Amino acid sequence: MWSTVISGGSKASPAEVFALLASPDTWPEWDASIERIELSGQFAAGTRGVMAFRGGQELPFQITWLEPGVGFTSETPVPGAGVVVRVRHELAATAAGGTEITYRVEVDGPDEVAAEAGTAVSADFPEVIAALAAMAEQRRTGGRR
Repeated sequence: MWSTVISGGSKASPAEVFALLASPDTWPEWDASIERIELSGQFAAGTRGVMAFRGGQELPFQITWLEPGVGFTSETPVPGAGVVVRVRHELAATAAGGTEITYRVEVDGPDEVAAEAGTAVSADFPEVIAALAAMAEQRRTGGRR
């Protein structure tokens, strides 16, 4: 198994950040790699969906854990690679009233393939977290900076 943890902060509250996570239609606005997300139901544990990436690749995923205001875990089997990618999106309130946003990535599968997939999946997560934080802050202030 391969794993990594990537974190960043936001001045927005966990509820404000979670509102964006819980609205998959906003994901392409703060994650440049995503073209669209299609869910087979509500944003809830057990729901399955498809992530369509810019460039045409589509991958199935399932929400395996979800706690409103706290975060969720997505699980994505990568066809042909023999790996399963799990990303836990966690939100924690900070003493200053903001949010610590943490993405915990685990990839199960053959070590070399898991490391390659994990590195590729998580490469842009610092930018994704920063964009998510900025969008939550912008919505919080009504677009005023």
